[in-house]
Amino acid sequence: MDSPNRNLAIVKAVRDQGEPVAKVAKRFGISRQRVYKIVSDFDAGGPEAIAPKSRAPHTHPQAVPETLRKHIIDMRKQLTRAGFDAGPDTVAFHLQRQGMRVPSTSTIRRIITDAGLVSPQPQKKPRSSYIRFEAALPNECWQADITHAFLLDGTRVEILDFIDGHSRYLPSITAQPAFTGAAVAAQLQYLIDTYGPPASTLTDNGMVFTARLAGRKGGRNAFEKLLNHHRIQ
Repeated sequence: MDSPNRNLAIVKAVRDQGEPVAKVAKRFGISRQRVYKIVSDFDAGGPEAIAPKSRAPHTHPQAVPETLRKHIIDMRKQLTRAGFDAGPDTVAFHLQRQGMRVPSTSTIRRIITDAGLVSPQPQKKPRSSYIRFEAALPNECWQADITHAFLLDGTRVEILDFIDGHSRYLPSITAQPAFTGAAVAAQLQYLIDTYGPPASTLTDNGMVFTARLAGRKGGRNAFEKLLNHHRIQ
């Protein structure tokens, strides 16, 4: 690779020290034609003429146009206001549905972060610090959770899954437009009829799983009543 010092050294060796071109070419590991070219360029334009040219492209074909950048930011805001998931994957999905160019999810994440639309979480622990929960025996603990997803036509659905905390066996995963407490309880009853009751369950504080955050003292929802009926912790 050419450098200013290297090219000047070649010129100096030929012009000032009178070394043969063949010897200079061998010493610097280049062809004689290249030596002649460097010396000729120096004679015609001085040091600037033999300075290496930048190989960086004048344009960046992968750069996100400003109009698309603004559209990504607006979409993030709209999804957030509507209470929907507004992560990079979801934004990319909507861009594709609208027939627009879809940048990588890392690019979308950088755009919404630069726009100040991502709240920093310095207190958040790294994944390497997570401790995986594992029950000692099958049916000792079932974990239940509800997540959200979008179908290809844009329909938002909720996904309910139950997983055994020991074997990681997934006895049930179902999807509905929205789950009620009664629907979650009905699914748990079906699993109890099929596999027998677990000793305990582990869920988050979602309203379909517990009513203790609803402000009703002593009140229980359908899921909690079913747990109590089967003496499940």
